[in-house]
Amino acid sequence: MMLSLFTVASRLYSAPRTLFAAAVLVLLAGCSANPIYSTTGVVLSGYSEGEATPYVMQMSDPRMACALGEGIDPLLYSFSRVTDAPNTTGSLLMLLAGNCMEYQAWEAELDYLRADYQGRVVEAKDARERAKRLNAITAQRRYEAFRRAMAAYDFDPAAEPLECPFLFSEQDELTFLLGLLTGLQSIVNDANSGALAGVPRNIAPQAERAATCLDNDTWGGLPNAIRALVWLLLPDTRPELAPDPWVVLEHSSEQGIRSGMRASLALQAVAAETFGRPDKLEQAIARFAESEGSVQVWEAYRLVDELARDAVYFSSDKYWTSHYGYRTPHRYFGRLSPDSGSEEVETMSLDDLL
Repeated sequence: MMLSLFTVASRLYSAPRTLFAAAVLVLLAGCSANPIYSTTGVVLSGYSEGEATPYVMQMSDPRMACALGEGIDPLLYSFSRVTDAPNTTGSLLMLLAGNCMEYQAWEAELDYLRADYQGRVVEAKDARERAKRLNAITAQRRYEAFRRAMAAYDFDPAAEPLECPFLFSEQDELTFLLGLLTGLQSIVNDANSGALAGVPRNIAPQAERAATCLDNDTWGGLPNAIRALVWLLLPDTRPELAPDPWVVLEHSSEQGIRSGMRASLALQAVAAETFGRPDKLEQAIARFAESEGSVQVWEAYRLVDELARDAVYFSSDKYWTSHYGYRTPHRYFGRLSPDSGSEEVETMSLDDLL
C-alpha cells in the first residue's frame, strides 16, 4: 500500500516536469520549422522574380506558360502564411492562370457560335452557359492579378491626387502595365459572364489614370491604347483636348509593330468587337497578319506578343465561325471573308479521309 502511494506521488510530482518538457519541445519545433519555411518562401520568391519571371516572359508557348501559372501560384502563395506575399511575381502568375481559363472560355464560345450557325439550339444554349461560367472564373483571376500588381508597388489607383509608384526596373514597369491591362480585361470577362464575378467597374477609370505613369513610346503605345479603350467604354473619362480614341488605337498599333510587342493591336480588335465596328476589326486583323513576316519581336517579352497573337486569332475565329461555321483557315488569316478574287475557297474532301 505504501509503495503504491509512493508511486502515485512520484508520478504526480513528475507530471508537471513532463508537460513542461513537452511544451518546450513543441516551442522548439515551431521555432525550428517556421524559419525554414520563411527562408524557403523568401528564396522561392527571389528566384521567381529574378529568374523564373524573365524566363517565362521570353517563352513562345502561351499555353505552357499558363500551365506554369496555374501550377506554381498555389505553391508560391502558400508561403505567404509565413512571409510577405510575393505580389510582383504573383501578379504575373495569376495573369497566366487567367489565360488558361480564358482559353477554355474561347473554345466554349466558338462551340456556341458553331451550334448557333447550324441551328442546334440546345447545344448552343449549353455552350453559351459554359462560356459564361468560364468567363466568370477568368474575371476573378484577372481581378486578383490586378490587385496584386497594385499591391506590389504600394499603389492606390483611387488616390487623389495621383501618385505614381516608384518602379525600379523595366520588369517592374511591365508588371505594373500588364496589371492595368489585366484589370480592364477582367471587366470585359465579367461582362461576358453576365456579371457573375462582380468585378468593380471603377477600376477602368483607375487604370486610365495609372497608365499615364508609364512612358508610351517605351512600351509600344500600350499605355495610350489602354487609355483609349477606357475612353470608348467611359466617354466622360476622355480629356477635353484628347484625340479620337480610334485614332489613338491605330497610332498605338503602329507603335506596337515597331516596338515588337503588338498588344495594342489586340486591344484594337477587342474594342472593335465590343462596339460593333467590323471595319476596325478587319483593319486590326489585317495589320497584324501583314506584320507577321516583318515584325522584330521584342525577345525579352516575346510572351506578350504571343498572347496578342492568340487574342487577334480568336477575334478572327469568332467572326469566321459566326459567319461561315468554322475557324479562320490559316492562309486566310488577315481577311474576314473567303472571297479572294481569283483564289478558290480552301476545301477538304471527306472521301480522302476514308
